Amino acid sequence: MTTTPVKDPALAPAALALGDDALVLSHRLGEWAGNAPVLEEEVALANIALDLLGQARVLLSMAGDEDELAFLREERAFRNLQLVEQPNGDFAHTIARQLYFSVYQHLLHTELAGGDGPFAALAAKAVKETAYHRDHAEQWTLRLGDGTEVSHDRMQQAVNALWRYTGEMFQPVEGLDVDWKALETAWLEQIEDVLRRATLSVPEGARTGAWSAGAGRQGLHTEPFGRMLAEMQHLHRSHPGASW
Repeated sequence: MTTTPVKDPALAPAALALGDDALVLSHRLGEWAGNAPVLEEEVALANIALDLLGQARVLLSMAGDEDELAFLREERAFRNLQLVEQPNGDFAHTIARQLYFSVYQHLLHTELAGGDGPFAALAAKAVKETAYHRDHAEQWTLRLGDGTEVSHDRMQQAVNALWRYTGEMFQPVEGLDVDWKALETAWLEQIEDVLRRATLSVPEGARTGAWSAGAGRQGLHTEPFGRMLAEMQHLHRSHPGASW
């Protein structure tokens, strides 16, 4: 994905929030390289990771130097959702995380692409990618949820475990003109539909708003993020100024 970066300080909060989401999830999905349950799925996850990395590069370039922002910031300077930084866990956890985020990202990009704001061009391209990401996660959710007793139980556990991180997705982001309440309603309806078809239960409190939203947008992250960041930044920090 390529587009002309627009350097504007006013865009930085939104560009960092969306860019960090894509960057961090890209790295998490990349951790499946060599570890995926089947070769075909290893390729699929790698392709999704590359799509997200492309989005991250464009977005971070809108806020500053993409390499410096990715590899030289400290943990508290990242503005990604806590959802995307959660460890891969078993395959069911990866799919639940991907389902939650890809449905949100597809809805968000669709809305941004329909406007004339600074993120419209990026969103118009990204919405095509996120449609595939969403379909991939949905098909695996159906396959695992409506599969064997073991796969059903593990998928339900993953759906329940990650649910508390979903509320943060609908907190307003500075610089994005989005109807967050409508986005939340659409997201919940679509997630409920997928879970129902997968014979999975919607976590308790879904319709009452009883979600424990995180604070990743404010730079507060969960413990696994620090370890992931150290691994992601190690090579760049070990060889400052190196070129390849």
